[in-house]
Amino acid sequence: MPPCGAEDTTMGHKINATAAAATATYKSPLHQMTQTTDTCLWNDSAAEADLTYSLEHGAVGATCNPVIVLDVLKREMPTWKPRILALARELPAATETEIAWRLVEEISSTRAGMLRPVFEASGGRNGRLSIQTDPRLYRNPKALVDQAMRFNALAPNMIVKLPVTRAGIEAIEEATARGVSINATVSFSLPQAIQVAEAVERGLRRLEAKGDSIAAMGPVCTIMVGRLDDWLKVVAEKRDITIEPGYLEWAGVAVFKKAYRLYRERGYRLRLLSAAFRNHMHWSEFIGGDVVISPPCKWQMRYNASDVAVEPRIDRPVDPRIVSELQKKFEDFRRAYEEDGLTIAEFDTFPPTRRTLRQFIDACNQLDVQVRNVITPDPDAEL
Repeated sequence: MPPCGAEDTTMGHKINATAAAATATYKSPLHQMTQTTDTCLWNDSAAEADLTYSLEHGAVGATCNPVIVLDVLKREMPTWKPRILALARELPAATETEIAWRLVEEISSTRAGMLRPVFEASGGRNGRLSIQTDPRLYRNPKALVDQAMRFNALAPNMIVKLPVTRAGIEAIEEATARGVSINATVSFSLPQAIQVAEAVERGLRRLEAKGDSIAAMGPVCTIMVGRLDDWLKVVAEKRDITIEPGYLEWAGVAVFKKAYRLYRERGYRLRLLSAAFRNHMHWSEFIGGDVVISPPCKWQMRYNASDVAVEPRIDRPVDPRIVSELQKKFEDFRRAYEEDGLTIAEFDTFPPTRRTLRQFIDACNQLDVQVRNVITPDPDAEL
């Protein structure tokens, strides 16, 4: 089997690479996965130290969102504080929010540079930095597309995150049709994954109808597997639902595997991406698939220190007894697992969607605070 990114039949990429010899030694389990299977590793962080570690273990992409940028600023403030002050001087009328989003852009484009060699070697399939649109725009398709176009121009190897809301589906098609590689985010369910794939396909067909090449595009659809698990655990606690120990750890895995099977059957020209890690199965159960796993650095280190065997599991079905029990006891699992479980109009009100949007929007507010503390420091703290 070719290593991650060696050969792709969805977008017409062809890269000369061969699988590592069976006797080869690897730096880590994640490195072994990237060298011996189709499964790719992305780093769920734009922090320089995290991305450096991940690249050493075979990563071919990275992601960014308001929560991640907030973490980067807290960890790298000595690096970015002078830039915040410079932006305040350069843009004397800019709001804290405007300065914060300039930082998002600059952090993302800077770290995209670390991935540029991978991007060029893979013909655009990999080596991208995933930058997230403002989560507060989740209801406005035009604003989402406008920001996606701006972000796409920051560097050749950007991929733009758009939320899988009702407005987001419209924006995903339009951005794709304008040549933007998208990463669908705020996504937890099979209905969302299917609608994303259909929107991307419509966008790609519009590009092809104009005679434009799609060979250098690399769209993905994220399924935040752990966030679905999180919500079902909240429901179980609030509603006193008793279920076999460990069953709730399989909810997101079951949705992801079903989506992967349907993507292959229907020939959709984008990959699935696993995000929101809570246990090793959010990595190990997807090994062997032509998919992306995107754990934060702390989970990568945990996986690399584990004794979990690196072997293909993507096609191993989840125990039907587990799926049946989850379907019987959790309405929101049924909605996430069945293709017709959610309408597009219901995407915005699905509880995991609301919880995640609220967290992302709160992180935007906290980014403003970080900027404020630099350009308008509290005088009381100086005494």
